[in-house]
Amino acid sequence: MGELGLLLFSFVAVKIFSYNVNGVRSAMSKGLVDYIESNMPAVLCLQELKAEQAQVPMIELEALGYNHYWFSAAKKGYSGVGIWTLEKPVQVEYGCGHPLFDAEGRVLRVDFKDYSVISAYFPSGTTGDVRQDVKYDFLEFFMNYTQQLLVSIPNLIVCGDYNICHRAIDIHNPVSNKNSSGFLPNERAWMDGWFNAGWIDSFRHFDSSEHNYTWWSYRAGARASNKGWRIDYISVSQALKDRLKDSGIHANAVHSDHCPIWLELH
Repeated sequence: MGELGLLLFSFVAVKIFSYNVNGVRSAMSKGLVDYIESNMPAVLCLQELKAEQAQVPMIELEALGYNHYWFSAAKKGYSGVGIWTLEKPVQVEYGCGHPLFDAEGRVLRVDFKDYSVISAYFPSGTTGDVRQDVKYDFLEFFMNYTQQLLVSIPNLIVCGDYNICHRAIDIHNPVSNKNSSGFLPNERAWMDGWFNAGWIDSFRHFDSSEHNYTWWSYRAGARASNKGWRIDYISVSQALKDRLKDSGIHANAVHSDHCPIWLELH
C-alpha cells in the first residue's frame, strides 16, 4: 500500500456497536442478521446471549466476514457475552479472573493493534437483596479491574449493559423510580465515580437531550410511549478522546427489549 493508501486507511471510521439481545436466537429470528448487514459494524458487542456457540448457526454472519467470540455462562440459557468482529483480533481474553462473574459469562475482551474492546453484562439487582449485593460486588471489582487494565491498555472501550441509569435525564420517571434497582443512589454514585475516573460516556459526549433510552419494559406499552431507561453504554478511555467521531442510539431496532447503541472512531 502506498503512502496515499495508508493515509486514506488511517481516516476510515471504525464503527463499534453494543446490543443486549436478550437471547441471541430470539433476536436472530427477528431480523438481527439483516440489521447487522445493513450497518456492518467493525465490532459488535453482545450481551445476554442466553446460548452457547454450538446452538446458533453462524453461516450468514461468517459469510459477511465476521469472526465471532463467545463467553457463555455455565448455567444454560443465562447471561453470556459475545463479540463479533470483521478484523481478527490479535488477542481474545475470556473472562475477568473472578470465579463467580466468569461463571456467569459477564466479561469478554478483544485486542486490536491500536485499541481494545470489552463486552460486559453487569448484574441486575431487580430480583432482590442477594443479587443487589452481587451487583455491588461486581461494580467494585470491575472498577478496579478496568483501572488496572488501563495501565497496559490505555486505548480501551467498555461496551455493555451496565444496568444503571446515571442521571435523571436517563430515565423516564426519576421520581417514582428513585428506590428501584438500576437507579439507586449508590448505583448512580458508582457511575459518577466511573466517569470521574476518566471514562467518557460516548453518547453524552455528543448528545445532551432528553428522552433517549436503550431499554423498555415489555409491560404496559412502555416502548410505544417511550417510557424507558438508558442503561446501555459505550465508555471510552481518555486516551481515545480525540478519536471520537459520533455516537448514538438505534431506538427503532426492535430485536430485544433493549436497542443497539453505537460509536464511531476516526
